[in-house]
Amino acid sequence: MKELRHEAVGLLVAEQPLRAAVFDRFGIDFCCGGKLTLLDACQKAGIRTEVVIENLLENDAHGAMQDSPESWLNASLTELTNHIQQTHHAYLKLELPRLQALAKKVARVHGAKDSRLVELAAIFSSMKQEIEQHTMKEDNILFPYMRQLEQGKDLPKAPFGTVANPVRCLESEHNDAGEALMRLRDLTDQYVAPEGACTSWLALLAGLAHLDQDLRTHIHQENSILFPKAIKAESVHAHC
Repeated sequence: MKELRHEAVGLLVAEQPLRAAVFDRFGIDFCCGGKLTLLDACQKAGIRTEVVIENLLENDAHGAMQDSPESWLNASLTELTNHIQQTHHAYLKLELPRLQALAKKVARVHGAKDSRLVELAAIFSSMKQEIEQHTMKEDNILFPYMRQLEQGKDLPKAPFGTVANPVRCLESEHNDAGEALMRLRDLTDQYVAPEGACTSWLALLAGLAHLDQDLRTHIHQENSILFPKAIKAESVHAHC
């Protein structure tokens, strides 16, 4: 119990991805807040640590009876960056424009009845723009550099100095995205549609709920696995 208590929640999910469901149940942030220890995260959420640990152990035991979930802890930088681009970035490129159009449509038609929809559309539009700029920096600059790190060859001089510099910036942007998601949840009553909501409204909320889940997984994989692995690889390379 002591070991789990002092482990970072992001690392706990990295070790056993199915643990994310437990943290979601208790409202513990394992993506942007992934660096907090389980003890600190529970104190922040006002939850008894022992209760969460008990649920984690039950979850682990249940998961052991099923196929082991895929963990990225042992993946290479190339495998990780390829996965993030091909899975999460590709999803965002398709889904962000679709959801923005839906949000604008629903706000235009129903905003007079529920003003929260107007705010939702504005927040989503801003978040979309920031995420698109964020993923572009990763795709075009940071991820190619990370792939070169493990090739064992001389690295070209990075325009950002050390990899820790853009990582700090990207983690800050992850925090901004996490805060935007929290606001979207509040504005939509946790993505629950009101009675009589039209088809577009229902589609918007379903899409936002899926985006929320995918983006938190995406941020977790970068903050808790990819970024620390890249910083460590660069340090090893520098001493070779």
